[in-house]
Amino acid sequence: MKKNLFVPSKGEYVKGKRPTVDCILCSIVQNDPKAINLKIFRSESFIVAVNLYPYNPGHLMIFPNRHIEEIEKLSLSEVGELHKLTIISLKVLRNLYNPHGFNVGYNLGKGSGASIKHLHLHVVPRYENELSFIDVLSGSKIIVEEPKDTVQKLKREYKKYAEELLAQ
Repeated sequence: MKKNLFVPSKGEYVKGKRPTVDCILCSIVQNDPKAINLKIFRSESFIVAVNLYPYNPGHLMIFPNRHIEEIEKLSLSEVGELHKLTIISLKVLRNLYNPHGFNVGYNLGKGSGASIKHLHLHVVPRYENELSFIDVLSGSKIIVEEPKDTVQKLKREYKKYAEELLAQ
């Protein structure tokens, strides 16, 4: 039987309590104080931010500064910039967290489990032995790092790579 551990920081979110904004990611782009802003980098067209409810420490989201919902709406220059930011994200996460692999992808549309109607790419560090006794016995996941702490580590590291690669 699968059991769940209560995660107090996500309780209100699960119950449907959200900031009163039209789009949470647009609110982050606009520095709206109603949204928790875990931004680590802003380029010409995108923001890189730590996921407030990460699957693993270092779980990032990359999203356009402009509100779009479909990947087909990205311009070719935006596609190139997004790819560069993805490469930077992988380098930074390798340096800080030394993962064994990554999940990189989109949840496109309601049927995919998408909960935000603003295009965003997930970059999730993964580990060979991710499962702990808690995962196995209770079917629960424990996140070992507070997302706000993750932001500070990643901001410093991200700056090292971003300016160099985006200038290319």
